[in-house]
Amino acid sequence: MKALHKYPESLLRVTNPFCPGCGHGIIYRLIGEVIDELELREKAIGTVGIGCSSRAWMQFECDFASCAHGRAAAVATGIKRARPDNLVFTYQGDGDSLSIGFSETMYSAIRGENFTQIVVNNTFFAMTGGQMAPTTLEGQVTVTSPKGRDTRTTGYPLHVPEMMAGIQNVAFAARVAVDSVPNIRKTKEAIRTAFQKQLDKKGYSYVEILSPCSTGLKKTPIAAMEWVTNTLAKEYPLNIYADR
Repeated sequence: MKALHKYPESLLRVTNPFCPGCGHGIIYRLIGEVIDELELREKAIGTVGIGCSSRAWMQFECDFASCAHGRAAAVATGIKRARPDNLVFTYQGDGDSLSIGFSETMYSAIRGENFTQIVVNNTFFAMTGGQMAPTTLEGQVTVTSPKGRDTRTTGYPLHVPEMMAGIQNVAFAARVAVDSVPNIRKTKEAIRTAFQKQLDKKGYSYVEILSPCSTGLKKTPIAAMEWVTNTLAKEYPLNIYADR
């Protein structure tokens, strides 16, 4: 029987390394499809930091740079400035890009660096055991907030696309999710738009993707996906926040 969908040439045919119910595999597929459709596999360069997201260099059939924790945006800046005709993107988790790498993320946006930053938000540091991140929800239990996140001492969850909307050099900023088929399609379209902004030399583009981590949440894959829909998306509304 002929396959209904062609396997992306920009993805390697390797064993899925992620836990059951993880959203990374879906996102990889979407990025691979967009790179193929834009015919940019030979010109794509990704950067990754540390975390579950760092496995991307083992999954894609394109060049990647593995960076120190939180520094993927800084490395992407250097690569893009040196090779302005390449498609350059980061693939990071929220802990990597918005905690340890928050300065690199924000100053890339402020300077209007012409690359794309893709950030997967599952509300904690997943690979290192489930520690609290800037995106952890108020009252959410993690291994470093066993009584729930207390905003009186840690502040409130960080809403980055909303912040990006106020930065003039940000060409595109969106928050999407992979919790349903319609939202998966919107996620692919957001990635495509972000890449196109870069190709058109419009400046910095940012895509935040809400994704489940069934292991960190201690939920079944189905329950973790429902948590994204019913809980996470209420704190982090899906929207296009900047489109210049």
